[in-house]
Amino acid sequence: MELKYTAEHEWIAVVGSGDDAVLRIGITAYAQEALGDIVFVTLPAVGAEVSAGESFGEVESTKSVSDVYAPVAGTVTARNDQLETAPELVNSDPLGDGWMVELRPADGVEAALAADVMLDADAYTALTDAAS
Repeated sequence: MELKYTAEHEWIAVVGSGDDAVLRIGITAYAQEALGDIVFVTLPAVGAEVSAGESFGEVESTKSVSDVYAPVAGTVTARNDQLETAPELVNSDPLGDGWMVELRPADGVEAALAADVMLDADAYTALTDAAS
């Protein structure tokens, strides 16, 4: 699965294909390591409308509380309800079982992936290397 990233340390993957495709979003391993142990996650309801660049949820760790931002505008089509009782999934598998929401982008998946906020793996690595 090819991932895209944002400067706010979210990852984005396409799930499904064609008209059924949505974007799955979570926080990166870099973000999880910076936050420490995640102990609570707040996510929007299915059907919620989110705006590009706006917070759609929070992750609370033993160190701090941080917002999770929507990379593009759209509608939440699924949320990872497992995180309500097992927020530690973000710690153990941030790029897999620790996913947060699935979003149907307002402008379609292809337009969303082409958005200026999306970084490829090399650009994200350069960003995190510069921050270290």
